Amino acid sequence: MIGRLRRLERWQKTLLIVFLAQLFSAVGFSTIFPFLPLYIEELGSSTGTSVEVLSGLVISSQAFTMMLAAPIWGALADRHGRKLMVIRATLGGTVVLGLMAFVRSSEELVILRAVQGLVTGTVAAANALVAAEAPREQTGFAMGVVQVGLWSGISLGPLIGGLLADTFGYRVSFLVTATLLLLSGLLVLFGVREQFEPQARFGPDRMGFVTEWRHVMSMQGVIPTYIARFLTGIARNLITPIMPLFIASLMPGEGGVSAMTGLITGVASATGTLGAIVLGRVGDRYGHRSVLIGSAVVLAALHVPQTFATATWQLLVLQALTGFAAGGIVSAPSALLAQYTPPGEEGAVYGLDNSVLSGARTVSPLIGSLFSVALGMRSTFMVTAVLFVLAAGAAYVQLPRYRRASLPVEASASSAATD
Repeated sequence: MIGRLRRLERWQKTLLIVFLAQLFSAVGFSTIFPFLPLYIEELGSSTGTSVEVLSGLVISSQAFTMMLAAPIWGALADRHGRKLMVIRATLGGTVVLGLMAFVRSSEELVILRAVQGLVTGTVAAANALVAAEAPREQTGFAMGVVQVGLWSGISLGPLIGGLLADTFGYRVSFLVTATLLLLSGLLVLFGVREQFEPQARFGPDRMGFVTEWRHVMSMQGVIPTYIARFLTGIARNLITPIMPLFIASLMPGEGGVSAMTGLITGVASATGTLGAIVLGRVGDRYGHRSVLIGSAVVLAALHVPQTFATATWQLLVLQALTGFAAGGIVSAPSALLAQYTPPGEEGAVYGLDNSVLSGARTVSPLIGSLFSVALGMRSTFMVTAVLFVLAAGAAYVQLPRYRRASLPVEASASSAATD
């Protein structure tokens, strides 16, 4: 076993370590994330704000601050190294998530979630590190492996969190999360050997942050990919703040709501892991553009029947299918960005990507909460279906059909021809 590890290329070793780090951090974050609305209900409000609104704010506050901070962290990664950014995100999260175990009101939790958005961002940091290390022709595979770590962690986390919440209470989950983030950071600190050399444009006459961001967004295919990421991000997170409450409504008077929430979330994430592997390979062979469009259409079709679910087993089956298709819309944009952009700017590319996704996560829970209050929780599933249709249409019209991986590295984005 040790001999096999020694024979791995450097980028493969980095991928393995990042996979494990992503797995541990995802387990940690997902241990507490599905139960935040229930934790809010337990904490209560010091201002009399409703649970639905606070559930949206506790998710949106973190997403909003991450939207602001992610491009800056990404640009710094191109100047000082991507490994450093992964360590910053994991160890910063260790401190903030640990403090969340001791909050006294939902409002304090909202504040700490905002701080979390400023200092974390493990997914974007990991994507940038792997994209910088992996060969371009292996980008889809490498991103798929990272997504496997992410989705595997998200599969296990809710199950662990449900058991912890029902047995010890919600606060213990935050301490477990902090511990796992610490382990993740130490893995990268001692396991990854990044041979980082900043590009000449980041030297004494380096381009500024804004100039670099403009340069990235000027490349053909980048802005359409960000648009697709934004629309699918809104759709994927629309039901997040109401899912535990919706599951509780399907189980009136019954116990074990946290465990059932963990089971449904975990199963969807497990099938997402499989989807990331299968659809990542399909994207490498047939094009990630096609995978993104097809996955969005399937997700739209799967959310319609969830509107009419009357039992938890129905929701479980539909969420399992939804998870598989979601594996495509999560990994495909990351792979497309690697194909549309040249080496050396991975930090800026994925920092902006994380900012776009965080922007979607900022508005999505608030939209979902508003629809839930105005039209009932079931309406959010139908709105989600409509958004996936819009995302598929936008991707079909706007995304270039060429694949940069098949072109010479020196080829510019503007010179590529369509199929």
